[in-house]
Formats: sequence, C-alpha cells, structure tokens
Amino acid sequence: MKQLKEKEYEEFQQYLYNKAHGYIWTPDTLELICGSNDNEPEPIGRQILEMLGRVRNEHISHMTSDKHKKYVIRSLRKGETDLLKDFLYEAIFIPKGTESPARDIIEKPELRVYTDDFGTRKGDNCLVADFGGKVVGAVWTRIMDDYGHVDDETPSFAISLYKEYRGQGIGSQLMVKMLELLKWQGYERASLAVQKENYAVKMYKNVGFKTVDENAEEYIMVCEL
Repeated sequence: MKQLKEKEYEEFQQYLYNKAHGYIWTPDTLELICGSNDNEPEPIGRQILEMLGRVRNEHISHMTSDKHKKYVIRSLRKGETDLLKDFLYEAIFIPKGTESPARDIIEKPELRVYTDDFGTRKGDNCLVADFGGKVVGAVWTRIMDDYGHVDDETPSFAISLYKEYRGQGIGSQLMVKMLELLKWQGYERASLAVQKENYAVKMYKNVGFKTVDENAEEYIMVCEL
C-alpha cells in the first residue's frame, strides 16, 4: 500500500477541509442549486455567481506552519472587528531597549484611522490566522491617509501577530493571501510604511514590496499587483 508523502497528506487534508466547508462543489451541490431554482438558467447562474464571489472574498486556505501546528487563513468575521485594536497595538514597533507605550496609544487619531468603522469603507479587507478557533494574527488593508499612503486608489497594509507566533512564516502567508485578494479585487498596487529597524522589512521585500520613498525613520514601500 502506497504511503502518502507529507505534502500529499496536507493536500488531502486541504481537500477534505474545502469540501466540508463548501469550497468544492460536488455533483450533489450542483444538483441542489439547479433543483432549488427550478432548473431555470438565469437564477441558477445568478446564485452560482453570488456563491463564487462569496467564496473568493472569504479567501479561506488551510496552511501549515510546521509539522505540528496547523492553522486556517480566513476572513475576519463581523463580530471580530474589535480584535483589530489588539493587533493594532501589537503592530506598534518597539525599538530594542525602549519601553512599550500605554495601550491607550491606539486611541490617537493617527492610529484610529486603521480601525474606526472597519468594514464600511473602500479597500477594507482583513484576513486572520486562526489556530483552532484562536485568532493569533491579522493582516488588514484600507484606503486611508496613514503613514503608508501613496494615493487614494491604493490600499495600505497593516499586519501583526502575537509575539509567540512570530518567526514561523505565518505573517508571510497572510501577506501573500492578502495580495492575491487585492489583485482579484482589481487593485493595481498596495502600500505600507515600516520603520527601518523593523525586522519585518525583509519579509515585505520577500513578498514583493519595494521601497519608493523614505524619511529619517521609515521606508514607504509599494507592491505592484
């Protein structure tokens, strides 16, 4: 009996996950769609397009950070928007030897632009890394006048993970999936600002961002989609 390689096993688990969550349409699924629409082409087509848009926008993938830790990258749910404040605080870069700021720093106007009324504006997207129901990281975008703003048609990035989940490749996977989503939505590029001392600069370069401007403390980076 053939033994599955680790990659083949992970792909099989991905298939089972997608099938269980409705991301693979079986003949029974299509039969149900057709039957519920009285086999009329127009409503069938409309329902399939609606479902396709929802599936693409949710952008769910099953990922593996290492041999032991499996996680899901999925869209932020409506009841989870308060999590963005946690991750906004985690995203604040603290130089070595510097004390962490008080948590209420995220209430400053220049930081609230990242979270206020999230999900209601153009370019608002958020993907999270979910370990068995625990959200441990998030990447989100919106068109806003933030530190990484380049123009009113380009979404700006924010990303962070809880400390114990950093350095495992999760951030890179979140970035890649978000860039794929933005490209599918029709955006031509994305931007971000990052402190020059931040170790994440290397990750941003690895996923396709390039420096287009800089000041004394930060790089302004853009990724062409």
